Amino acid sequence: MKNITVIGAGTMGNGIAHVFAQKGYAVHLVDTKQELLERGLLTISKNLDRQIAKGTITESEKEQTLKNIHATTDFNTGTAHADLVVEAATENLEIKLKIFSELCASTPAHTILASNTSSISITRIAAATRRPDKVIGMHFMNPVPIMKLVEIVRGYNTSDETTKTITELSKALDKIPVPCNDYPGFVSNRILMPMINEAIITLHEGVAGVEEIDSIMRLGMAHPMGPLQLADFIGLDVCLAILRVLFDGLGNPKYAPCPLLINMVTAGKLGVKSGEGFYDYSEGPKASKVSPMFLKK
Repeated sequence: MKNITVIGAGTMGNGIAHVFAQKGYAVHLVDTKQELLERGLLTISKNLDRQIAKGTITESEKEQTLKNIHATTDFNTGTAHADLVVEAATENLEIKLKIFSELCASTPAHTILASNTSSISITRIAAATRRPDKVIGMHFMNPVPIMKLVEIVRGYNTSDETTKTITELSKALDKIPVPCNDYPGFVSNRILMPMINEAIITLHEGVAGVEEIDSIMRLGMAHPMGPLQLADFIGLDVCLAILRVLFDGLGNPKYAPCPLLINMVTAGKLGVKSGEGFYDYSEGPKASKVSPMFLKK
């Protein structure tokens, strides 16, 4: 494994490119627009600066990491020599199926095709290719440069060899790979999203306010971040998409998304990325305050 391609320069994609490049891998970062690539590279540069400030890397290590990343909007060029492709596009089945179908045609036969999907079936994604044995879930956690877990999701046809290779590669990135089977939401989001959804229902029913719900979970359950604030950082649109995957895949009404969540996404209140969700981020992600719509009248 020498050449890594990351599809998508967004929050997860640039983080994945960052950790591979920092470990010396040659990384092609692919996205559809140059401005998306530039934004992703700027984020990587800022995150490397944070590591310098903490004393964990040097300025020269930052420079080498950035040199290891080659950004391109040319899908075929970016994937032609890949040993591994990690797809980190939006959490949409049709988009992922299209990407994996194209990857099967553009990459060498030996290339492993991994998805960073947080909930969508790896088996279904693999069915869009002619190499389902080489398709696997490699679900990094956000923020990728900091979080240690990689959820390794084995599809129905994923081979032992592919699983072993990706497990060892995750360790080489100083991550902790944990295996799970291919069911909606895997382990992380099958447990996390119902909790977030229940917090939204609790708010929707007037049991408590935004700050009260988050404070109780932080102080009483030792969560580093309350579930409503966490939802804002994940993206309320992403939370809704995952809940719909759980609801459709498992057919259990306990996974039905709260109407308040649906309304907020419809209104464009997506959390940090849109500047407002359960909290107001107009002054930046770290200067949050409860959104005006949830202030007590």
